[in-house]
Amino acid sequence: MNVLVTGSTGFIGRHVVGSLLEKGHLVTAVARDRQKAEKFSWFNKVRFIACDIHSAAPDPTELLGPADVVIHLAWPNLTDYNSLIHIEETLPADYRFLSALIHSGVKHLVIAGTCFEYGLQSGCLDEDMPACPVIPYAIAKDSLRRFLEVRQKKSFFHFQWARIFYPYGDGQKANSLLAQLHATIDRGGDVFPMSGGEQLRDYLPVEEVADRLTMLAETPSFDGIINICSGTPISVRRLVEENLEKRNSSIQLELGHYPYPSYESMAFWGSTERLIRLEQLHKLS
Repeated sequence: MNVLVTGSTGFIGRHVVGSLLEKGHLVTAVARDRQKAEKFSWFNKVRFIACDIHSAAPDPTELLGPADVVIHLAWPNLTDYNSLIHIEETLPADYRFLSALIHSGVKHLVIAGTCFEYGLQSGCLDEDMPACPVIPYAIAKDSLRRFLEVRQKKSFFHFQWARIFYPYGDGQKANSLLAQLHATIDRGGDVFPMSGGEQLRDYLPVEEVADRLTMLAETPSFDGIINICSGTPISVRRLVEENLEKRNSSIQLELGHYPYPSYESMAFWGSTERLIRLEQLHKLS
């Protein structure tokens, strides 16, 4: 299978490319920075294209080439979820790019959504719940999904919307919780400032996120929204403590140093019922 991956050098994208190659697929990896891509072990095993997809030609396949499936992960400005640029610039540009792909004949899209689309809802979140996004990033993502659902009624294509919860692992943003924790350990810090740590979240190793996105690409008959999650809630404090134990670190936690984020409820995690059905269908395919 020929798979095109946008955002291939991002936190999740770099692992998705590796997962696809392990499964024997041909990969066209797309990202803006060629020098960054050259640092990855998979670089010489893929067809790499350096470009800004939002500035691509009216028919992006002229540059990117044909693909059996597109895994779309690219989304800029993720350092600020509250920036209006997500709504005012990225959303329309992303829809134009994806619409052009569909018009050019692409029949299968796997697109990264976010658990923030659920907004401030609490508890176990399943895909049949209404989306209630409260921040610009999540509003833009949810709007893109709705636009594509309308487009799907006009043009036939398989469309899988992957609501990704909290991936962690190699390559995550330097300002993310665990990246900051390990950086503090590495430089010999004595104290780690954090929130109160009581909030329950759904964390998943990024390698597992990548494998599940690959599974979606391999199962085009599975349409719709799907949570990419563990289904097992853990408190942020416990997650930090487990990582300290693994590193044999005696760093003291400065609990309550940061306030809890206003755009998240105190306790939520993903339902894995649809994910389990996907796994069962994938085994049969």
